[in-house]
Amino acid sequence: MFTGIVEKTGKVVKIEKENTNFHFTLEVDFADELSIDQSLAHDGCCLTIVKIDREKKQYVVTAMDETMLKTNLRTWKEGYEVNLERSMRMDGRFDGHIVQGHVDQTAVCEKVVDDNGSWRYYFSYDTEKNHFTVPKGSISVNGVSLTVVDSEKGHFSVAIIPYTHKVTNFHNFEPGTVVNIEFDVFGKYVQRLLEEYMAAGVLSSK
Repeated sequence: MFTGIVEKTGKVVKIEKENTNFHFTLEVDFADELSIDQSLAHDGCCLTIVKIDREKKQYVVTAMDETMLKTNLRTWKEGYEVNLERSMRMDGRFDGHIVQGHVDQTAVCEKVVDDNGSWRYYFSYDTEKNHFTVPKGSISVNGVSLTVVDSEKGHFSVAIIPYTHKVTNFHNFEPGTVVNIEFDVFGKYVQRLLEEYMAAGVLSSK
């Protein structure tokens, strides 16, 4: 479980394909603090560390075919900057919001607006899965816990302060950038319950 507060950004230094799996070697300054089998959020996608080179400050994670299809990992190239967050500690304050590290789907950056001190990012996403946002609700974009500003079916926007713009990979976003999104977990539970009630005839869509 994560909070959506990015610790550092890392860099993809090597990509290897083995059958349907992809092995990503990343470099980050806290790599020597990591351990094998540890979970780490990469652009909001929870991946398990399988190898560590403490001297080079590098580590390896493996993504299977399903992960590649459902996330923005399919767009990664060597040199790509990745948002990283280690799993949440239970002995401290809980910032951000509950982020599971299970990417629901990808979205596409449609527009970036400089608000003279902050930035507004507009995204679009496929509505086939019936996911939704609400104004002032929480959403994770590339593993960053954010508050929804504008909310429409298949579209939403978020506002970024200068600090977040600097320390995450948001400063690399441009129209066409593919990002990982994870919708609010509480909203997903409510949605599932409503769908079951409607299927059982307890509620009507009218």
